[in-house]
Amino acid sequence: MVRHPSYYKLFVYLCVIYILYALVINLVVHPGAATFLSHKTDLSHELKPQIWLKVMYVHVAFGCLAMASGLVNFVSRNYEKHRKFHRVNGYFYTASVFLVVLSSGYMAPCATGGRVSSVGLNVLSMIWMAVTVIAIVHVRKKRIVQHRRWMVRSYAFCFTNLLIHLFSSVLHQSGVDYVNSYIIGLYGAIAVVLAAPAVIFRVQGKL
Repeated sequence: MVRHPSYYKLFVYLCVIYILYALVINLVVHPGAATFLSHKTDLSHELKPQIWLKVMYVHVAFGCLAMASGLVNFVSRNYEKHRKFHRVNGYFYTASVFLVVLSSGYMAPCATGGRVSSVGLNVLSMIWMAVTVIAIVHVRKKRIVQHRRWMVRSYAFCFTNLLIHLFSSVLHQSGVDYVNSYIIGLYGAIAVVLAAPAVIFRVQGKL
């Protein structure tokens, strides 16, 4: 599936760096997420910090595991030479996605930005799970090409958090208040993860 090993290696390095960064920042440097929680005001649901933090740890951990396991399965020779591992790892990816979606469902009502963000996060989670299930249905019916394409669509969602914080950080540094920068970053990230696979397919078709 990977046509350009050099590009893939660069992509792998970037993913590994981001995974390590996410784990260190969320679990070591800022385990209490004090700054992030301070922006959660005027919520319609009661925020219970200790429970929220535990769910957040699960969310971050399985988000990183989904990114790592998905990355491994995109190596062509992994599928060709180790089909059983590819299949087991694929189900592990699916389970990780499910736990990310489940934990997101708990945290969404207390999302920064209130209901506007909450709705966006819930819709995002439902689409991610649906896309992943469609990918599984295709592979069980031996439709390998369709399976790979839907897995690319699913894997794009692994970068949602990265994009949200990238966009919101740029906007906030540009003078936009934190809450609005987060809301814009969220919907900007949703647009990118939905559009990126189509761009990838088009570019691959021209190579």
